[in-house]
Amino acid sequence: MQKQTITWLSLLLVLAVSLTACGTAAPEATAGPESEALASSELSGTLSISGAFALYPMMTVWADEFSKLHPNVQFDVQGGGAGKGMTDTIAGAVDIGMISRSIKEEETAQGIFWVSVTKDAVFPIINVENPVAEQLMAQGITQETYNKIYITGEITTWGEVVGDPAITDKINVFTRSDAAGAAEQWAKYSGGEAQEDLLGIGVNGEPSMLDTVLKDPLGIGFGNLNSIFDLSNGNLVPGIFIPPIDINENGTADAGEVYKVKEDAFSAVANGTYPSPPARFENLATLGKPEGLELEFVKWILTDGQQYLEAAGYVPLTPEQQAESLAKLEQ
Repeated sequence: MQKQTITWLSLLLVLAVSLTACGTAAPEATAGPESEALASSELSGTLSISGAFALYPMMTVWADEFSKLHPNVQFDVQGGGAGKGMTDTIAGAVDIGMISRSIKEEETAQGIFWVSVTKDAVFPIINVENPVAEQLMAQGITQETYNKIYITGEITTWGEVVGDPAITDKINVFTRSDAAGAAEQWAKYSGGEAQEDLLGIGVNGEPSMLDTVLKDPLGIGFGNLNSIFDLSNGNLVPGIFIPPIDINENGTADAGEVYKVKEDAFSAVANGTYPSPPARFENLATLGKPEGLELEFVKWILTDGQQYLEAAGYVPLTPEQQAESLAKLEQ
């Protein structure tokens, strides 16, 4: 009986030692050097971004996709126009500014660093109930005519636009009241040098410009590619149309000058047949060359992030343009 008791005690002792060993093994495995390296490499933090209405929709997509890859990264993305984006960036109020125009020398002198991340364009927009809509779609509008509407003010009626003096309906000209890259590009195309050269009633913001033209059959304005098309179906936003730009000035709206669906406008911008300006690059600006989380996000936009552009109504950079922007980050 004594021998049997000793045997059971021995078995219990062996079992206890085994369980103790199993209990201590798991924590050692999860706290090894490889796990610590993985944890330290994960991106985290918050990026604040403001600026151009033209780039705002795309930035929200990029922020969402980047957050899926890096759950510890948060974003604060706001619109407000290119002017606000630049002012906020220079002041250090945000990490990244969205700038839908070229960067000025005085801005680089204040420490602004920038790279191009996509391309889009500004298009003229008119209400579908315009009294000369049919004529406009047939003959288009020349660059010289836009100059006389928006810069010199020589043309004030829709009859003058289509060459019919019997039509005396006044043109209601709309521009942007906020500092906007779209307005600057439209001014340059129309023969001016800056947004301040544009005539017209000021409207604050891209959404308001679209809404204003939608409510005014005699109005004319301009908007970015991604805002004037319904991206869910590729059609123009109901209620507006793009009057063809008579690029070759032959008095006729040729097939390549008519943009009724997103694919037509997108292709014209991508292959360079649409004038530049008002086609333009969209840029991201930082105060000094980006580092850390800012740098990783911008590099991702220029590589994997390019795949999301076309569906959102933007033109991806060509491989050469992509390489140029990446090289600028590494200089």
